[in-house]
Parts: sequence; C-alpha cells; structure tokens
Amino acid sequence: MLTYEPGESLAHRLDPRSKLAVQMGFAATALAHPTPRALLALSGLAVVAMAVARVSFRRTLVAYRVALFVLAIAPLLAGITLGAPWFDRSAAVASGLASYRVLLILLVSAAYVRSTPVRDSRAAIQRTIPGKPGQLLGVGVGLVFRFLPVLRGDLRTIRDAMAARLGTERGAVDRASTIGILGITRTFDRADRLSLALQARCFAWNPTLPSLSFSRIDYPVLALAVALALSAFY
Repeated sequence: MLTYEPGESLAHRLDPRSKLAVQMGFAATALAHPTPRALLALSGLAVVAMAVARVSFRRTLVAYRVALFVLAIAPLLAGITLGAPWFDRSAAVASGLASYRVLLILLVSAAYVRSTPVRDSRAAIQRTIPGKPGQLLGVGVGLVFRFLPVLRGDLRTIRDAMAARLGTERGAVDRASTIGILGITRTFDRADRLSLALQARCFAWNPTLPSLSFSRIDYPVLALAVALALSAFY
C-alpha cells in the first residue's frame, strides 16, 4: 500500500500546495487531451515526477495491481460487440487511451503520496479552501490516508487466516462472500473505535497544523502547474 515515506528528495522539500497544484493540472491536461502525442509527453512528465519523489516504479505497479487489472480489461470489453464485426477496434483504442491516462494520473498521485505527510496534506487543503468546507475536506483526506491502509491490512489478515485453514479449497463465490462479510464487519468495528477515540481525544475541527511556506524551488513547480492547467484549454 502506498503511504508516506520520509526522505530528502526534491519532492519531499516542496510545499504540498505546489504538489497538489501540479497533480490537479496534470489530471486536467490528461483528461482534456487523450491523443497519443499528448499522452507521450505526459508519460515523460509522470516519469520525472516519480524520479523526483524517488518512487519505485515496480512497487507502485504492485500497489495498483487491482486498478491495473481493471484498466487492462477495459479496452477488451469496450471493443466487444454483439454482432459483426464482433470486435470494434476503434472503441478498443479509445478505451485503451482513456485507461492509459488514468494510469498516468495514478503514477503522479503515487509520487505525491510518497513524499507528503498526511498532516501537510490536511494543512494545504484547509489553508487553500477557507471555512468549514476546507476543514471538512482536510479531515476527510486525513482519515482516508490513515484509515484505508488499516482496512487493507484487515482484509489481508482475513485472507491469510482463511488460507491457513484450507479456505483456498472452497469455491470462489464462498471465499469472496466470507471475506466481504468479515471485511465489512471489521470496517464498522474500526469505525466505531475511531469515533470513540476521536471523542476521547477531544477531536478539533481546526487543530494546530504545521506551518507551510513556499520556497524558491516551489515557484517553478507552480509555473508548471499553471501551464498544465492552461494547456487543458488548447
């Protein structure tokens, strides 16, 4: 699972607001320009982002393996037709380009997650979006980044426990339903414990967040974010 890792890379030294701006500009450009030439240029930019954050390409693909499977089969399903010619190549190509741009967005987001602490992400959101909406989004982002890895660990524990008890010899539907029911039960239990823990710690909507400030290396990154955002209109 992709989580924050401390480091001394260039991406770690950037302000989270500049990194968020680049990520949003990249996503807007990728969605606006699904052509092969544009995707080729964005591929180079995604590789640079991962290199700057020192993110392992192999580990990222392993972490996104479920999403990659869905993106891989989407062009095949899009190309299948119920009559002659039975497979529409143009629809498959269009779906393949769409899947590829989603993959690029995931790679850039991996670079952000690896190089940005959760508290910094929350601070960036709350100081960019004023009032209760920013506080609500900041809390939501913080909870997702902290809660999702725990839920994935619970599912992994359930799956390993089933395998240790010869659960792999059961049918696929039976295994899936068992993991799903136990996973949902564990999720609600975790949510109840989280709610109790927040109340016990006097959860605050506006806590003392880390201070943020732009440095000299942030301004070229912000210029890149603006250029990406503007390129979505051309």
